[in-house]
Amino acid sequence: MARICLINPRFPTSFWGLNHGLPLLNKKSNMPVLALPTIAGLTPAEHEVTCIDENIEDIDFDSLKQYDIVGLTGMTVQRDRMREILMELHARDIFVAVGGPWITVAENWFDGFVDVIFIGEAEETWPQFLNEWKQGLHQYRYEQIEKTDMAKVPLPRYDLVKYKEYAMGCVQTSRGCPFQCEFCDIIVIFGRKPRIKTSEMVVSEIDAQYKLGVRVIFLVDDNFIGNKKAAKVILRAIIEWQHANGFPMAFFTEASLDLAEDDELMKLMADAGMVAVFIGIESPDEDALRETKKFQNVRGGIVERVKKVQDAGMEVYAGMIVGFDSDDETVFDRQYAFLQQARIVGAMAGMLSAIPKTPLYARLEAEGRLDNAAADDPNIATNVIPLNMTREVMRDGWLDLMIRLYEAESYFSRFNDLFVEGRIPLASAKMDWLRKNQFGNYLKLQTLTILAAVGMLAKIWTDPRTKIDRPVYAKYLKKLIAARRPPRLLFQFAFKCVMHTHFATMTRQMAKGESRLVNT
Repeated sequence: MARICLINPRFPTSFWGLNHGLPLLNKKSNMPVLALPTIAGLTPAEHEVTCIDENIEDIDFDSLKQYDIVGLTGMTVQRDRMREILMELHARDIFVAVGGPWITVAENWFDGFVDVIFIGEAEETWPQFLNEWKQGLHQYRYEQIEKTDMAKVPLPRYDLVKYKEYAMGCVQTSRGCPFQCEFCDIIVIFGRKPRIKTSEMVVSEIDAQYKLGVRVIFLVDDNFIGNKKAAKVILRAIIEWQHANGFPMAFFTEASLDLAEDDELMKLMADAGMVAVFIGIESPDEDALRETKKFQNVRGGIVERVKKVQDAGMEVYAGMIVGFDSDDETVFDRQYAFLQQARIVGAMAGMLSAIPKTPLYARLEAEGRLDNAAADDPNIATNVIPLNMTREVMRDGWLDLMIRLYEAESYFSRFNDLFVEGRIPLASAKMDWLRKNQFGNYLKLQTLTILAAVGMLAKIWTDPRTKIDRPVYAKYLKKLIAARRPPRLLFQFAFKCVMHTHFATMTRQMAKGESRLVNT
């Protein structure tokens, strides 16, 4: 038997991490990382497993000496903290195994500090390693040759996750994406053929987290609709589960823009309780999209397709990128105008960065346009040398774009256009079902929603950081109330104030030089 401790390193402050807003929600982290419960679920029962997420608790390094194996995972943005942790473990002569996205694309990054590395997926290699470790015959490098059959993956150890500390839970229904975006490492790690769990497996994972107190789940697929036929089967199963349990869960997910081309799929998503979808839009410019091989975004008008998704009852969050070869210093104004027109409240515009092993990395390396040291330079924050502007012009334009996007008037004008003037039918399927089938619970939910929104707004109004923006908050709150929108929109407004507190705090700190540039 081995005593195993699995660690997820602390994330740096990031736009989607919601770090500055989490205290207003009484939470420590946005959501757990699935790697820990997934690896724990793959571990034979004879072993003892402990999980530590540094985003919600500190690491006691000396106590780690009691474990036979310490496993460390990490994404690209966690690589610096991973190195710090590995140095601490190395100093204590602790046996360390490292896996995850970063080691997969940069496997020499931690040479001299690790005992075992795992490249790519580990459903087969982790149990293999444990068996060989028990015999004293383990290897240094493990790489799973065949892609994991997701229909055979065991239930993750969700019982090891401290859900009370997180704003939401998460479930992965598939891996892989059928598209070929040049900058993306998903197709490098997981491939272009989506591999999907059965609907029964997905529902069992949702149910397990529901029983642990989770009421919001992010379906963290690389592209939830990568296989639309399979996604529809899963959604029908989720709808059935929602009805059987009184519709207790709200869902978010990630999808490609071709979602707008399938009315049935959008309806199923809304009927299942999907309230928001993150879409990688990247650019409103067709030249940039074709350059990066994001061909799924050039089939028709982007604004029109975004609005079609919104009108189906789902808010659209957007990932945007500046720094493509066709971009010059006029791109920042076009990005801003697009996001305002598309009524996208939550948008993260990042500077283009090249991840090792991606087609973009290979192309720019061949062209001599990579500066990997600059990715860690707090004044540059990308390894890409742009073609039609200097890095300094790109950086300053990007930062100005983020400041403009999260200036309170701009931010809440987009909210008003979408939720008040646009009258997006958010969560209508849930409320209609409750009103028809469980009217008592419908009334109870309405009351609880108002109380939760008022409580959140009270915290926001008494937070010193919001003082400068409260007049704008008040202006748009009055507009919302005057429009007599449903109570759930009041809750949405309060949550958007929390998000704005985070986004505005980050951008202001970067603009004043009080924090390093955050390009994630």
